Amino acid sequence: MAFVSLLVVGILVFLAVDGALCYDTGGGDMEEDELFGLFEVMGSLLEDPTWAEMHPSPCTDTPWPGVECGLMEETLIFHVTKIHVGDDVVVPPCKSSAKISDSLLKLPYLTTLSLINCFTQSPVSLSKPLFHSLSSLEHLTLQSNPTLSGEIPTSISNLSSLRTLCLSQNNLSGEIPKEIGRLVNLQQLVLSHNNLSGPIAQEIRGLQRLTILDLSWNSLQETVPASIGELTSLEKIDLSWNKLRGTPPPELGKLRRLVLLDFSHNYFTGPIPENMSGLQQLQYLIMEGNPLNSRIPSFAKWLTNLSVLTLSGCGLHGPIPNMFSNLINLTALSLDNNSLEGTVPPELGELQNLDTLNLSSNHLSGQLLFPQDFMNRIGQRLDIRENNGLCTNPAVGTSNTSSRFLQNPTCLAAIFPATTNKTMADKNPDRVEDLRPNLYGGNAGSDHLNSDGKFVLFPGLVLLFLLCGS
Repeated sequence: MAFVSLLVVGILVFLAVDGALCYDTGGGDMEEDELFGLFEVMGSLLEDPTWAEMHPSPCTDTPWPGVECGLMEETLIFHVTKIHVGDDVVVPPCKSSAKISDSLLKLPYLTTLSLINCFTQSPVSLSKPLFHSLSSLEHLTLQSNPTLSGEIPTSISNLSSLRTLCLSQNNLSGEIPKEIGRLVNLQQLVLSHNNLSGPIAQEIRGLQRLTILDLSWNSLQETVPASIGELTSLEKIDLSWNKLRGTPPPELGKLRRLVLLDFSHNYFTGPIPENMSGLQQLQYLIMEGNPLNSRIPSFAKWLTNLSVLTLSGCGLHGPIPNMFSNLINLTALSLDNNSLEGTVPPELGELQNLDTLNLSSNHLSGQLLFPQDFMNRIGQRLDIRENNGLCTNPAVGTSNTSSRFLQNPTCLAAIFPATTNKTMADKNPDRVEDLRPNLYGGNAGSDHLNSDGKFVLFPGLVLLFLLCGS
C-alpha cells in the first residue's frame, strides 16, 4: 500500500513538472515557447496589439481565423501548423511596419505560411537565416507585397519539404538562385510579376515533381534551358512577358502532360520545333508577340485537344494552311497582325466549338466562305479588318455581326452577274478604270476579278459604281 502511495505521488510530481513547460489551452497543451513564438509572429504583422490578450488559447478555446493547429496524439500537445494572413480571412490588417519575424523559428511544426497583401509600406526582405530551419514547411506563399524586395536567398533550398513556392506580385530582384533545383519535392514554382533577371538555370532539372512553372512578367534573359524537357510532370509553363531569346528548345516535345504553354511577349525566333507535335494534352498554346518570322507551324494539326491557339504579332507569312479540321476542340484562334496571305480556309467555319476568330491586319484576299450558322454563332467575335483583298458575301450575315465584319468589302459577284459587270464597264470604261485603284486591294486590271471573272467591290462604293454605269 505504501508503494502504491509513493507511485501516485511520483506521477503527480511528474505532471507538475511537465505542466511548467506547457501552456494549458483547455483540452490540450501547447508548449509555452511555441505559444509565445506565435504571439510574436502575429504581433510583428498585425495592427491589433491585443491579439495575444484576446486569444490566449489560439488552438482551442479562443481560435483565430488564419491560424490552424494540429494535435499530436502521442503527447496530446497542440502545434501551430498554418498561418495565413490575407484579405480573404477576418483578421486585423497588417500594420505599416509589418515584418517577417524570426520567431517563426519557434514554430517547428509549421507547414503553411501565407502572407498576402501585408507588406505595403515599409521595406521588407527575405532573411537568409530564416530559411536555414523551417524544414517542416510545405507551402510558402508571399504574394502581392509591393515592398517585399531584395533577392531570393539561396538558403531557401534548405526548405526540403517544400511543395509550393509562390512569391508572385512582389518587388523581388536579382537572379533566380540555381539552388532552387534542390527542392526535389516542389510541385508549384510561381515567381511571376517581379523584377527577376538573368537566365533560367540548367539546375531546374532537379524539380522532377514540378507541375506548375510560372516565371511570367519578369526580365529573365537568354534562352530556355534544354533541361526543362526533363520535367515530365509539368502541366503548365508560363514564361510570358520576359526577355527570353532563341528558339524554343525541342526538348519541350517530351512534356506529354503539358496543358498550357505560354511563351508570349518575348524575343523567341522561329520556327517552332516540329517535335512539339508530341504535346498531345496541350490545350493552350500562346506564342503572341514573338518575332518568329516563319510560317504557321504545321505540327499544330496534331494537337487535337487544343482549345486556344494564339499566334498574333509573330511575323508569320505564307498562307493559312488547310489543317484545322482536326482541331475539333478549338474555341479561339488568333492570327492577327501578321503577314499572312491567300484565302481563308472555309474549314474554319466548320469548327463547331470555335467562337473567337481574329484574322485582322494581314494580307488575306478572296471571298470569305463561312456558312450562315457559323456567322450567327460567332457574331462580334469575328475580326477580319485590315485585309484589303478580303471580301464578304452580303447574303451571309446576322444582326449579331459586328462592324468589324461589315467594314470589309462585299463581293460584287454576289450582287451582279458577270455580264452586268461587263456591261457597266462598256458603258463608261474610263470611269471604271479610274476607280479601280481605290476600289480594289491591288493593281488595276484582271487581278480584281474573282475566279468567275466578277469584280470585287467595297460595299460603301457599290452605289457609286451603279451611278457611274448609268
